[in-house]
Amino acid sequence: MKLSPFLLSAAFAGVLASCAPTVTGPQVGRIVNSVTGQEGTVSFVRGTLQPRLGDPFAADNATIRIGGQTYSGRTAIVNGGPVSPLPAGLGVSLSLGGTAAIGSNAAVGIGTRVDTPRPRAAVTRSGNLIARTASAPVLTLTCTITVDESEHGIGECSGNDGVKYALQF
Repeated sequence: MKLSPFLLSAAFAGVLASCAPTVTGPQVGRIVNSVTGQEGTVSFVRGTLQPRLGDPFAADNATIRIGGQTYSGRTAIVNGGPVSPLPAGLGVSLSLGGTAAIGSNAAVGIGTRVDTPRPRAAVTRSGNLIARTASAPVLTLTCTITVDESEHGIGECSGNDGVKYALQF
């Protein structure tokens, strides 16, 4: 077996793999009924758990399935705290100093320092989700959620029947 066709094939496969589209499937998680322990699924359209200005009547971006019911609704995410203008944890300092003495012992010094990046605290955003069933009688879930930059999060929901739910996604 010649090595050059094998290497050429491997390089070609690597180039094709680098051009492959990114994962665009839904962000999937779970929902749990706090009374019965029954589990269900929650899914969000990727990219919709970011702060955004927009139409409150936009298309639904969340689907919840639990207890034989399917709820659909949309989220509203509020932006987090202020963001530093420097990259994650990067610190910069500049110093200038000098000494003067009678005679020939004078010196001037200039120094700079760039600190190593420190891990920064995760930026989280709060929001809510209002979801409802399509069939009569209409059932609703009102959820409070906390989401990180990678669109993972937790939340709590209340049904219109008073039942509480926990979310992880």
